[in-house]
Amino acid sequence: MKVLPFPCTRPAPEVAAEVAAPPYDVFDRDEAAAYVQERPLSFVNIDRPETQFPPSQDMYAPEVYARAAELLRERIADGTYLYDAAPCYYLYELKRAGRAQTGIVAVCSVADYEEGRIKRHELTRPDKEQDRVDHIEALGYQTGPIFLAYRDEPVLQFILDAVKTGKPLYHFTDEEGIEQTVWRIHRPESIEAIHAMLERMPSLYIADGHHRTASAVRAAHDLRSKAQAEGTYTGKEPFNYFLSVLFPASQLTILPYNRVVADRAGLSPAELIERVQAAGFEVEEHNGPVEPEQPTVFGLFSAGRWWKLSCSPELLAEAQSAGPVAALDASILQEHLLEPILDIGDPRLDERIAFVGGIRGTAELEERAGSLGVAFTLHATSMDQLMAVADAGLLMPPKSTWFEPKLRSGLFLHRIA
Repeated sequence: MKVLPFPCTRPAPEVAAEVAAPPYDVFDRDEAAAYVQERPLSFVNIDRPETQFPPSQDMYAPEVYARAAELLRERIADGTYLYDAAPCYYLYELKRAGRAQTGIVAVCSVADYEEGRIKRHELTRPDKEQDRVDHIEALGYQTGPIFLAYRDEPVLQFILDAVKTGKPLYHFTDEEGIEQTVWRIHRPESIEAIHAMLERMPSLYIADGHHRTASAVRAAHDLRSKAQAEGTYTGKEPFNYFLSVLFPASQLTILPYNRVVADRAGLSPAELIERVQAAGFEVEEHNGPVEPEQPTVFGLFSAGRWWKLSCSPELLAEAQSAGPVAALDASILQEHLLEPILDIGDPRLDERIAFVGGIRGTAELEERAGSLGVAFTLHATSMDQLMAVADAGLLMPPKSTWFEPKLRSGLFLHRIA
């Protein structure tokens, strides 16, 4: 496994808290525009450059990406961003409510991804990939780190804990109350020890950032083809690696990823419950929101009422016998309820279904469902389930995992061109 230190473009310490921003894909267009109004240094200005234009502007037009590149050049020129020329690793810790997760910031090999050593568990959408490909190629930088996980390594953790006894490069608390701390690892002996441990890892797992990974790989192909045509390709170019943060699996928190369907597919509330029971679910009306505390239990909200759904023994046996993907709660819900009862065929493409991260709570589900829709709460997928699916070379249903806290964008930039 090639996981390397890299020359990093990063914010000056005194402005890091202002620059660091939520990921580009947690905002819709209006939310992004509102977010940057009073945050001129926030990386959202660069990550979502349509915020620099009127609402009528085509957000995927070349001039939009050109504006992002211009903004980044301005930030580098005015000292907002610094450049660590010597390749380093960094440690990035996020702490929420006393629980910390600490990852290694590095660049990972495109070849390791293509050859299956960096494992995915979700499909991606070409249109979403293209947006980030255009962004990467316009800037000449990868700006959104890929969130990777590895099976715990006690010796590596011992090395990282020693690094954390030193003075941090950044330390601040963001607007969501997440404590953010970064250390730079520049001593040669530390870099060598970490590199040796990472090199022998058999696998890494994409936790969050499948579209960013696919986009970085596509951009690498474009730049590789150009270099080959010019006769300058060596295989050592920075674009052959993508920006990542690697976390031990035991430190990660996965929250539920809930669903809202816009309508009941022509069914009355009573008919819906009858169909759900006939599909093999045990149904119990519940006084208030249902937030499942174990797998194979779901909450259903319709017409102002909550219901608790549990898989019957027969349904559970059928799902579990069909393999690790079919046994996932998201698969059970999709295959036995959403598709046959509510006519949601492909949840990646059907505009009638929306996905809501568990951190947003059940009140938002009720509001989105209204009087006509149907909301579902799920139990969170586990890291063991995620890695089992990826190890089997299989794919999870769309939106099966919601990781919190999210990595901030803008703290680490990887120049590739």
